[in-house]
Amino acid sequence: ADETLAELHAIDIDATGLAALGHPDGYVRRQVEGWTKRYAAAVTDAIPAMDRVAAWLAANMPESGPPTLIHNDFKYDNLVLDPADLTRVRGVLDWEMATVGDPLMDLGTALCYWVELADPPELRAFAFGPTAVPGGYTRREFAEHYARITGRSLEHLAFYSAFGLYKTAVVAQQIYLRYVRGHSKDARFAMMIMGVRALADQAERVIAGG
Repeated sequence: ADETLAELHAIDIDATGLAALGHPDGYVRRQVEGWTKRYAAAVTDAIPAMDRVAAWLAANMPESGPPTLIHNDFKYDNLVLDPADLTRVRGVLDWEMATVGDPLMDLGTALCYWVELADPPELRAFAFGPTAVPGGYTRREFAEHYARITGRSLEHLAFYSAFGLYKTAVVAQQIYLRYVRGHSKDARFAMMIMGVRALADQAERVIAGG
């Protein structure tokens, strides 16, 4: 999966015309500010960790390198695997959020979905694929392999990882708000507030670990 993400980020956006998909200048700032506003509009429960993570992200935005095509929802259930060789990715689905921006933001989102065996049960409950199987990559190994392939620095990996977790927590909060307002009767949505807390706690652990 990390090799596929690296290949995606290696596409020549100028030669292919994909540069027209977005406005990479200021992309990181727009994302941090935009998702912080979305959370403020969807809050139902006081979760101090979400506020602390948002403040840290706003104060620690790194300078972006050259922009690339980014998928923005890169996870196992958006990949088509070769049935004869499950280590081979045949296709990537769900491109509706694709744009041009900082590729490490894409890496951070992928890492958010990459649950490990050692993670707390409440985080593993929100897994998006078989990433916690014995012998599988850890998040750090995934990131380091990506860095070896692309030559990109992991100096600010904590920022990108924490942002991916924060963004996903905001999405969970928005889903929970729909449930609270009665827009959905799906009982699974009632669990989303637990996801917000678990993701916010994980983001704080990432930040504390540097």
